[in-house]
Amino acid sequence: MSEQSQDIAALLCSRLCHDLLSPVGAFNNGLELLADERDDAMRQNCMDLLEQSARAATAKLKFFRLAFGSAGGYGDVIAADEVRSAIAGMVPVQRSVAVQWMAGEDGLPKPAAKILLNLSLVALDALVRGGVLDVAVERRADTTEIAIRATGDRLVLDDASRNALSGVGEPPSTRTAPIVLAQQVAKANGGDIMMSQPSPT
Repeated sequence: MSEQSQDIAALLCSRLCHDLLSPVGAFNNGLELLADERDDAMRQNCMDLLEQSARAATAKLKFFRLAFGSAGGYGDVIAADEVRSAIAGMVPVQRSVAVQWMAGEDGLPKPAAKILLNLSLVALDALVRGGVLDVAVERRADTTEIAIRATGDRLVLDDASRNALSGVGEPPSTRTAPIVLAQQVAKANGGDIMMSQPSPT
């Protein structure tokens, strides 16, 4: 494994741990509250918190397994439903994000699924006030084309992520590591990633 690959792997692990800290921390808080609470209504609130936190942690682990890992057990093709539900599971509960799936029901080759998931993660991060995430996939012969579009009241894409998407070489960070991974997978499979600037309003 090259030094750059080790750096990317470490950054992706840091991103995974950062994103899991919130639901796991909430789960721990819920257990502590439940141990001391005697009121039935409050105990039910604690149980609801535990259930919500467990669902969030499970959804994030499923996403990261597909997006960052080797997704063992799925074979060479990942079902469209698996990819779609993984993206939906990463939408924060406090944001209203509609995921528009225009990718058909056919399974996706594992490299294409990995690229799609990592770019979707970047787009979801940019939708700080909610909005719409459009996911489109077109397959023909041995080529898979993926389009990800984020639209909302406020899109926040930091300069480092913008530069990474444009192919400008900068040291990767936890925010840009998914982009770098997607680029590496695309390049290894004879593809490329391009970014379009937002349309003027």
